[in-house]
Amino acid sequence: MKVIALEEHCQTARVREANAKGKPLPESGPEFERLRKLDDFGPIRIAEMDAGGVDLQVLSQMSPATDVILGDAAIDMAREANDAMAAAVAAHPDRLAAFAALPSAEPEAAADELARAVRELGFKGAMINGRPGGRFMDDRRFWPIFEQAQALGVPIYLHPDEPPQAVYEAYFAGFKPALSQMLSRGGFGWHIETGIHALRLILGGVFDEFPDLNVIIGHMGESLPFMLARANTRLNPVAGLKRPLRDYFLEHLYITTSGFFTDPPLQCALDVVGPERIMFSVDYPFSTNKEARAFLDSAKVSDEVRGKIAHGNAERLLGL
Repeated sequence: MKVIALEEHCQTARVREANAKGKPLPESGPEFERLRKLDDFGPIRIAEMDAGGVDLQVLSQMSPATDVILGDAAIDMAREANDAMAAAVAAHPDRLAAFAALPSAEPEAAADELARAVRELGFKGAMINGRPGGRFMDDRRFWPIFEQAQALGVPIYLHPDEPPQAVYEAYFAGFKPALSQMLSRGGFGWHIETGIHALRLILGGVFDEFPDLNVIIGHMGESLPFMLARANTRLNPVAGLKRPLRDYFLEHLYITTSGFFTDPPLQCALDVVGPERIMFSVDYPFSTNKEARAFLDSAKVSDEVRGKIAHGNAERLLGL
């Protein structure tokens, strides 16, 4: 069974340095090992794919990437990151593909860079992290990016990023720093915010304006499959949408398994969105290929559904 993984991160040195903001990088321990894997675009990555049973990774720049950087620096940094990923794909065309990094806070430039990445570099879409320039992307200033993605026939992958400081202080602070930080990120907060981001695209009319646009969200749907029925009944009466909220979700959003490797969330997702809109992901190097592949192999689904999740849906959506 062919296995394609969609949320698999890397990081160029310039992007990392821009987002580190002078904070020293670890020189040993688990965090250092993750950085070593993020830096690698070839030997380490391919070896771990082989060991974990992953045939193809779609590369993306780790959050926070170029989405939170402003001006010409973001434009240059995104272009450099995309060229680096393109070189890796060219060196391993049977094993790697890529989602573009965009200077998303500069929407017109981001649309241009998405077009270059898809048309010239062969990329399969773009990953956008968090709220570019501190705003959710239902804000119309970002719609040139969606217009370009629709014209190119490629999806946008929405990925989490750190919450604003005021949100962090109100919701997550008060514990030891490491605990508060994890609560705000992969322990809970990231997923809720990205779920809200996806809902805001629906409520803001993005999919009415761009009826052929597809958006991917990771982490088994960022809480939305569990919440969709409730959101549908409560928001429809006040949203003024042309169709039920649920219909937009089921027609325009895909979800991936990144970092979620237990059966209950998968069964919920299957019941709500169906097997045609779920795709396999690892969240490498923050999760392991072996762990993710073991979950895929043991999931309580038919072989037909397993094949759709493992590769079929990604091949169809991304043209792989």
